[in-house]
Amino acid sequence: MKTYLEIKVPIKYDDPWFEELRNLFVGIPVRWQKGFYHITMVFVNDTPKGVDLRPMLEKHLATAPAPEITFDRLDAFSIKLGRFLIHLATTHIPESFLALTQAIRLDMKNLGCVIHSDFMLHVTLGRVNSFDVELSDLKDIIDRILPPSCTLTLTDLEYRVLRGRTIYVKCLESL
Repeated sequence: MKTYLEIKVPIKYDDPWFEELRNLFVGIPVRWQKGFYHITMVFVNDTPKGVDLRPMLEKHLATAPAPEITFDRLDAFSIKLGRFLIHLATTHIPESFLALTQAIRLDMKNLGCVIHSDFMLHVTLGRVNSFDVELSDLKDIIDRILPPSCTLTLTDLEYRVLRGRTIYVKCLESL
């Protein structure tokens, strides 16, 4: 069963910078994300039968403060399946957030979970088929917009089955 831990990012589809970005892609078929913005802290390809990850998550998240992340970068990268992702990111990942993410990932691996992907902080904004445009052209278009610089406090986490039910929810305290 594929599952993932996400931390929600409170951006909106109608934010001015996002609208400006979408307007630059006239003529290129982009499947824009309309809500559900998040950072995937860990994507679990398989969990051993009978293993309940909720106690481990609670151990890590019970006293974890809500991270503040300054999103100040727009970019695109290639993913499997012949697609590119347009995303929002940061030039500086807070060390405490990175340490929390790494500790959770390590504990999941130690519990026998199969995790294939490395952590890469990004918020998916849109998806483009690679046969519609070159990655370098996507990046050139993205470079035409001044990226937003917004510091957001991320409080809401959710561990869930891919395209399915929620397993665990946690709200982190702001400092």
